[in-house]
Amino acid sequence: MLLQRIVTAVVLLGLLLPTLWLSIEWPFLAFTLLLLAAAGWEWGRLNGYGMAASLAGGALVAAGCVLGWMVGWTRAAPAALWWVATACWVLGGAWALKAGPSGWPRLPRTLRWLFGIGALWVAWMALASAKSWGLVFLVSTLCVVWVADIGAYFGGRRFGRRKLAPTISPGKSWEGVYSGAIGVLLMAGIWLTVELQGERVGASLFGLLWQQAGTVLGTLMLLALVGMSVVGDLVESLVKRAAGAKDSSRLLPGHGGVLDRVDALLPTLPVAMAFGHWGVS
Repeated sequence: MLLQRIVTAVVLLGLLLPTLWLSIEWPFLAFTLLLLAAAGWEWGRLNGYGMAASLAGGALVAAGCVLGWMVGWTRAAPAALWWVATACWVLGGAWALKAGPSGWPRLPRTLRWLFGIGALWVAWMALASAKSWGLVFLVSTLCVVWVADIGAYFGGRRFGRRKLAPTISPGKSWEGVYSGAIGVLLMAGIWLTVELQGERVGASLFGLLWQQAGTVLGTLMLLALVGMSVVGDLVESLVKRAAGAKDSSRLLPGHGGVLDRVDALLPTLPVAMAFGHWGVS
């Protein structure tokens, strides 16, 4: 199992990393579009759809991404898109977590399906837009989720006592969430220090937040992003538990499915883009 995880991770990184450094944008957009389209297929399966309808969901995600690409939204999407997505995630995520695994299936299946397709499309648009803002901005945004996840894992294992959502994900604890948040704040502090020395403040998500929103509000925004990454993780866990599935699929040997790898990014990316527009006229 560990060997499978390592091999899959190496292959994915081997495909992704070169696209990040290329001067042309289409390889990165095309590769990530395929991944999110696969996640659309997984979402349909998790919500009780057959193969044909699930494939149609993946195709719809891909078509929406291509359309957004063609009209130029990968570089200049309206800020309102990110704020609407933020509101939908805050309200919809709160409802889903309150309803729990037993309440999720009571929502009309078509509405559940559309929520996932829309979330995947907006996440890809945010990913593409973040890349257009610069590699440093994109990587710093991704690092919020990665560091929060790593901090939560190790902090939860060492200090975890109080369960965060026992009916959804029994392994997660409040102490893990706090550990992830502390890790992100430490990383942001180090990153900002390096930016200040290099006189490139604003190149990263952290520099942009501190420039536009100030220290206090910028810190609160960063903590909100950590919170949204937890919401994304829990919502996907909730859907899997409602479906009686351990993983979203077996597309990625040793890792499960694409949704298992990007769940925390789905709300975090559009919220980060919304915050990135803070104070911009």
